Amino acid sequence: MARPRAFDDETALDAATDCFWRAGYGATSVRDLGAAMGLNAPSLYNAFGDKHALFTRCLDRYLDGNMRARIRRLESTLPPRAAIERFMEEIVARSLADPRGCLLVNTALEVAPHDAAVAEVVAARLGELEGFFHRCMVAGQREGSIAPSRPARDVARLMVTTIMGLRVLARAHPEPALLRGAARQALSLLDPPATERTA
Repeated sequence: MARPRAFDDETALDAATDCFWRAGYGATSVRDLGAAMGLNAPSLYNAFGDKHALFTRCLDRYLDGNMRARIRRLESTLPPRAAIERFMEEIVARSLADPRGCLLVNTALEVAPHDAAVAEVVAARLGELEGFFHRCMVAGQREGSIAPSRPARDVARLMVTTIMGLRVLARAHPEPALLRGAARQALSLLDPPATERTA
């Protein structure tokens, strides 16, 4: 009969996520992970697979508790334009508060260029973020809070690009006015172009 596990999966995954988040994928060894998770190497492999499999699981867990949770909360509680604006505000605040940055963005920079499987995961997750912005754009244009002349798909992609840029910028230069100014310029694309406002 199989012996019951003597550890909690959720606690172990949280510890592994923190390791990857602080040190990065490449600099985190299986020994580091085992020490943080309270597992020896055989137990770690038996429970979670190799380092790559564990990392992918940690990344998904991180996104479930951060990006996906934020999207669900904002879409269910705010009008479309306000959801976009609040998302951007929260990203700026989070970027200034946490020097580790965003695990997804860190992964896009460090791991994805050298690992096709991780690159696919990153692309899919960024697609989820684009989907959120696109849904809000379309709904906001339908209700009149967002300029209908703005191409919804293009603006959604620019919002994703802005989020990525803010997260990277905050790691090197966490200046509130700089980040808020960049976010403000991106959000200005929700308004009609100047030519439409003066026509």
